[in-house]
Amino acid sequence: MSKAEFPTSRAALATPALGEPYLLTPGPLTTSLATKEAMLRDWGSWDADFNQVTAEIRQGLLAMAGVDDDSFACVPLQGSGTFAVEAALATAIPRDGKALVLMNGAYGKRAAQILDYLGRAHIDLDKGDYLPPQPEEVAELLRTNPDVTTVFLVHCETSSGILNPLKEIAEVVKAHGKSLVVDAMSSFGAVPLTVEQIPFDVMVSSANKCIEGIPGFGFVVIRRSLLEAAKGRAHSLSLDLHEQWAYMEKTGQWRFTPPTHSVVAFRKALEQHTAEGGVAGRLARYTRNRDLLVAGMRQLGFATLLEDRWLSPIITTFFSPDHPNFEFKRFYNELKARQFVIYPGKLTIAESFRIGCIGQIDEAVVAQLLRAIADSLAAMGVDRCQPAA
Repeated sequence: MSKAEFPTSRAALATPALGEPYLLTPGPLTTSLATKEAMLRDWGSWDADFNQVTAEIRQGLLAMAGVDDDSFACVPLQGSGTFAVEAALATAIPRDGKALVLMNGAYGKRAAQILDYLGRAHIDLDKGDYLPPQPEEVAELLRTNPDVTTVFLVHCETSSGILNPLKEIAEVVKAHGKSLVVDAMSSFGAVPLTVEQIPFDVMVSSANKCIEGIPGFGFVVIRRSLLEAAKGRAHSLSLDLHEQWAYMEKTGQWRFTPPTHSVVAFRKALEQHTAEGGVAGRLARYTRNRDLLVAGMRQLGFATLLEDRWLSPIITTFFSPDHPNFEFKRFYNELKARQFVIYPGKLTIAESFRIGCIGQIDEAVVAQLLRAIADSLAAMGVDRCQPAA
């Protein structure tokens, strides 16, 4: 394999501090200096100034989701994105309800596991590691299972990097009169997702994804009528989305201690999101990152898991080389020594790894990454990157 040459572009958006690597993962991710600096002040969690920050965030997220009336509410919740998904499922699905879980990776499977913990009935359409659920399959399942009340779909399944056909599936769900819960953890903020375009009832995402904040809370954009009907439905005190919403509406405060630094950093991240051109601007940058990454990796001989039409602008899965000298742990450490952190694979069918396209990175950083990958392979003595047949 000859040493590949990769183009340079404009200066990188963010240069990590000395010794700090770029996080090429689906979150946590590389954040801007302005976002980091927002955390230098301490905030009282019940203070009026902090309550104002919370209110601004809630309103900003509703606007991003295309909500211009009071038909939906935004409820932030402490914890990781999975906390918010669990709270949303417990809220959206009646205790005697039944869900259809559309899965093609780890996060669809996790939703089914959550439903088992909640004691909610569900049926699953499992497409394996990388195939998207098709609208006609969903229609048939809803036709033959009229007792289904709610459909769950992960928009961008980051275990493979696939961007699922949300719009087409949402239209099928609406036509059958069912509720739709969208896990938009890794897409909201970079892939268009508004109530006008997608007739969802519940959408869940997190602070440390495409809006480029830090970990600490998730948020749920939910139809207000559904939220109001969910009083007393929750299985957990701390994950009771209805009570979190009711308390915020009454007091402007979080029920329990909020992740104050994460919240104020997120407000700064929202400001930068707007300055970049909102969802469209962020999508454009992430798409450029992906296109350069995929082209460069293929130049090195790597193969993507997915066909081009299914590649998301969020994260891409590559097959590991079928070479006796390739070992992921060493590859990871070689890249980390060169200031890049990537993600291991989550496939059951083959050895793989994943590289994120999101966070404060641009084409210049991707070009640096590609050179680092070429250097790492040379250090390992890997001279071909084709996967096993």
